[in-house]
Amino acid sequence: MTAAISASAGSPIRRVFIAGDSTASEYGPERAPRTGWGQVLQTYLDKTWEVRNHAQSGRSARSFIDQGWLDGIARDLRKGDVLLIQFGHNDEKIEDPTRYNEPLQAYPQWLMRYVALARGRGAVPILITPVARRKFDHGQLLDTHGLYPQAMRDLAARERIGLIDLHAASMDWLRALGDEPSKAFYMHVPEQGQADDTHFQRRGAFAVACLVAGGWEKIDPSLKPHLARDTDCGARPTALADRASQAHPSLVAHERDIAVAQAGPHGGSGETTAYPFFKDAPDMSFEFRKRALHRGAGIGLHQHDHDEIYYVVSGTGVYTLDGKEHAVGPGNAMLTRPGSTHTIRQTGDEDLVLLITYRKKGAR
Repeated sequence: MTAAISASAGSPIRRVFIAGDSTASEYGPERAPRTGWGQVLQTYLDKTWEVRNHAQSGRSARSFIDQGWLDGIARDLRKGDVLLIQFGHNDEKIEDPTRYNEPLQAYPQWLMRYVALARGRGAVPILITPVARRKFDHGQLLDTHGLYPQAMRDLAARERIGLIDLHAASMDWLRALGDEPSKAFYMHVPEQGQADDTHFQRRGAFAVACLVAGGWEKIDPSLKPHLARDTDCGARPTALADRASQAHPSLVAHERDIAVAQAGPHGGSGETTAYPFFKDAPDMSFEFRKRALHRGAGIGLHQHDHDEIYYVVSGTGVYTLDGKEHAVGPGNAMLTRPGSTHTIRQTGDEDLVLLITYRKKGAR
């Protein structure tokens, strides 16, 4: 279980408890890379929040209570806490009466036990629909959870309970990723002989925790200043249609296919090699290129009417900005604003390699 985190002076710690199954639970290093989303949720919250992850592998909403796991939450839950409740994977196991919950009546009834506990303690219950399994058939993602997500949505609407629709969000995420690429997020680990479409590798746990944190923020916008990471993740339900209707496709390029030998631009000396990435891509608002200044080469002095950024990838040089020289090397970035003049020359034995970006003429 996640240990307590000290808040800064004057900032009381708020606590979020997780009741859930193996998709959220904690795993030791011996199970690596298997990771539950609850195991990494703390990374999305600042130090005024503490995650207490009580999720247990193999449990349903019924068996989590029957086996006493909810009692551990009940002992500590207090006013102002948040209780995240995610079940469904094991509630579906009709072959096991100790876990199975019929979706339309039993499942919501057991979920209400968690809600009642939270509300009785002055805590905030939030229901989370079950995260999607990674099951594709001829490129189409299949919904394996049947009536359970909708039963939880209906319960949340009926009882006015906060809902993170992780099922919908993770389905959209998986569709956008696609069949083969999504394997890297689930427990497809050939060296361990695993091809598990339910549980996550570490990168998958972080992706799902992001969906949870983003859904939580939508329910409670006051959480936003306490987020330690961005939650701009996942994809819209329309992602595949958006992709199909693009006026111009997204692209991947390699510099070996676009290299152009050029004399030093703007009256510069020596020889350079330019890599004008996506030069012919229509409706691009900016230029992006790589330029290698070979030994003795330079970009001549010129005055700017637009913003331009140089970034040094490798090599060394002397950059002259508005009459002042700067020795530059890997890691240096140089911003030239309208009205300024600059020039740069290569020094040493190694090519000076720059990444360059600026807005195209006439672009807004």
